[in-house]
Amino acid sequence: MKKQVVSVSILQNAKVMGVLYLVISIPLTLFMTIPALLTQGAGVSILAMVLMPLLYTAFGFVFTLIGAWVYNLIAARIGGFEFTTAEVAKD
Repeated sequence: MKKQVVSVSILQNAKVMGVLYLVISIPLTLFMTIPALLTQGAGVSILAMVLMPLLYTAFGFVFTLIGAWVYNLIAARIGGFEFTTAEVAKD
């Protein structure tokens, strides 16, 4: 059976993606600042470790907010994503 997503919750999706980006950015930031710690000193690395997760989260939230809004505009005119579902046996 085919189903179509005709609308998404803009703010809820942006909140979820913002938190997801935050969780992803913390280990990523730690990994990326190791070379800076070794070459440029701790000052640059500590600033990067604070700013990168915050910026990554903020940009993820804003761009998901815009993306969900644009999706709703497009889906209202031409339809949304289509997918097929199937029943599966529960264990």
